[in-house]
Amino acid sequence: MLELPEIETIRRDLEREVSGKRIKTVEVLVPKVLSGVTKKAFVERLEGAKIDGVSRRGLLVVARLDTGDLLVADLGGSGQLLRAQAKEPVDKATAVVITFTQSGQLRVRDAGGTASLELVAADDLLTAHAELAALGLDPVDEPLSWTSFGQLLYQRSVKLKTFLTDPTVIVGLGDTYADEILFSAGLRHDRDSQSLSTQEIRRLYRALVEILHDAVKYGGTSLDGSGDGYVNVHGKLGDYGEHLQVVGREKDACRRCRGVVAKVRFGNHPTFLCPSCQV
Repeated sequence: MLELPEIETIRRDLEREVSGKRIKTVEVLVPKVLSGVTKKAFVERLEGAKIDGVSRRGLLVVARLDTGDLLVADLGGSGQLLRAQAKEPVDKATAVVITFTQSGQLRVRDAGGTASLELVAADDLLTAHAELAALGLDPVDEPLSWTSFGQLLYQRSVKLKTFLTDPTVIVGLGDTYADEILFSAGLRHDRDSQSLSTQEIRRLYRALVEILHDAVKYGGTSLDGSGDGYVNVHGKLGDYGEHLQVVGREKDACRRCRGVVAKVRFGNHPTFLCPSCQV
């Protein structure tokens, strides 16, 4: 699954690259990528429209059109939004090609078949995606005090990794960033949220904010080097993978205490940690 830093990187790239551009033609090569709209209606409603801006709602990328529609992209775990020139070859994983009146194309590539595109009226977004109303805090977009964060921790008894990866508490965190945040804070994934001291709450809060902002600064994390995983809109791998401290480093020496990084199962998900210095 793409997490918050990857989706925010794509959003920022698209805001710079396609905002203000008018759509000339739309070609749907893989109709199953469309959700709630026919191929014919999708093409007719997009062609001639101008993109007024690109925002993010949770992990959805939302392009605002001057027609009043929203083009909503859910990239799942394998979707990619790529800028290209019309003369470049179109590979077999490309699902949709959007050509602008100027400045090339935007291609939707989906090697794993997890992405979806839809068109909804601006006023209907919450109806089409009721889950957005229940989203929690967005640490990239919304300032949050450590005291408010602490109140969230104490509201219910839950394991820390479960707390971090609950989208109704914090938007867009999965295994990768939850594990990195917990390592940075020196806390185990299975600690109870109500067991933390004031100092530990501060450490966890600081790790959450710093790691997410750093991950966005470095363009997200690419764990799959094949090119079918996460890349930005220019097809470039994210650079934050070079800064990962525990994820993917099982049996390596911990960079903080020289203990051994472990990989365990938690909630049927892989979890990376240093058992020596996370308590």
